[in-house]
Amino acid sequence: MSFLVPLRYRRSLAGRVTLLTTIAVGLAVTGVAFAAYATVRMQSLSSLDESLRSRAAQAAHTDTLEELQRQSVPAWALGAADVKILFLNATTGNMRGTNGSIQASTRIYGPEADVATGKRPWSARTVLIESERYRVVSVPAQPGESLILAQSLEPTDRMLDRLGLVMLLFGIAGMVTAGLAGWAVARNGLRPVRRLTTAVEQIARTERLNPIRIEGNDEVARLAVAFNSMLTALSASQTRQRQLVADAGHELRTPLTSLRTNLDLLAQADASTHLSAESRAELLADVRAQISEMTTLIGDLTELAREDPAIPAVEPVELAAVVGQAVTRVRRRTTTVAFDVRTEPWWVTGDAAALERALTNLLDNAAKWSPPGGTVSVELREGTVMVADQGRGIAPTDLPHVFERFYRSTESRTMPGSGLGLSIVQAVADRHGGTVTAGTAPDGGAAFWFSVPGTMAPPEVLARS
Repeated sequence: MSFLVPLRYRRSLAGRVTLLTTIAVGLAVTGVAFAAYATVRMQSLSSLDESLRSRAAQAAHTDTLEELQRQSVPAWALGAADVKILFLNATTGNMRGTNGSIQASTRIYGPEADVATGKRPWSARTVLIESERYRVVSVPAQPGESLILAQSLEPTDRMLDRLGLVMLLFGIAGMVTAGLAGWAVARNGLRPVRRLTTAVEQIARTERLNPIRIEGNDEVARLAVAFNSMLTALSASQTRQRQLVADAGHELRTPLTSLRTNLDLLAQADASTHLSAESRAELLADVRAQISEMTTLIGDLTELAREDPAIPAVEPVELAAVVGQAVTRVRRRTTTVAFDVRTEPWWVTGDAAALERALTNLLDNAAKWSPPGGTVSVELREGTVMVADQGRGIAPTDLPHVFERFYRSTESRTMPGSGLGLSIVQAVADRHGGTVTAGTAPDGGAAFWFSVPGTMAPPEVLARS
């Protein structure tokens, strides 16, 4: 199917530049040559017409030329060997020449007769006499007659032919030179493009996202900068993906190991019947909890990996109730910290499940970093939920990155978690038109402020009012 591809796409860029340069120069040279040829031709004929007219006008004012014509004196004896001298009588239509009759003299009649009758002051044109081109100029002579001077155009045609040949040779030479120059310019000008292409092909072949060297500040350099920006984004994405795989593997390894151990114990208990009912129920509860933890982790990974978020069930939500549900859920999972909860009514329009997940993530994070016996403070005021712990706080170097996907500080790598919870909080806040910020609590621990727009009264109350 390559024959369907246009010709311009089959050539290389250098070939197209060379071809276009040659065509452009060829058209320019052709135009200049044609204009020069036409100008020289027109000027030559104009000069010849002026010369013949001047000579004819001078001769027409005297009777000498007519007397010599009656005596049949040849034109060369008059110093005009290159000129044919004729008299045209408009009344009789007779034509007399100084050197005898001229064959095909009837070709000289129309405009010259108009000059003889006074319809024209003079005339000039090119005619063919005896297979030779002549320039014919006519001026009034005696009453009813016109004096005609006809000079051969052979010298002028030879000069124009030589001029045309010279221009043709120079045009061909110019096109060849333009082609070579275009090829050289295209080759040298596209050298940075070839280097960039080679570098990109090497990156695609080796999958090493090394930055491309930038030279100069032209369009090719800007293209290289754009490629480097793309490589930086790809490298960051690749790093995040590797971090995600490592974190997900680390987080999944622990519950999977525990599940395998508990299932082995249950299998052995079924075989030996030495396991009490309380121990069996405890093992089953542990298995359910670990399965729930894995389900939550896989759900978080799926939600963050999804290009387009799922369409939420948007409805009026009482944020204070969501805070209470999240606190209740986290209290079941931890017994080492206490929760100090203070809320006030606040209604938002959004996804209750997503809001609960975000607040649960904040509470889990606070419970994880709080020391045993510590207190997690939870306060809802005017649409802002503050969650503060009594831990060591967030290091200044980690503070700008806490909401980035897959980011985990050095201290948190040995603790449970995959670095996905806070990024989910950020996504939920953005989805509800709110914000989430991190900072330091009054007692030195970490604090998060989760804000979503809403009102203190339910939407139906506002509608009635």
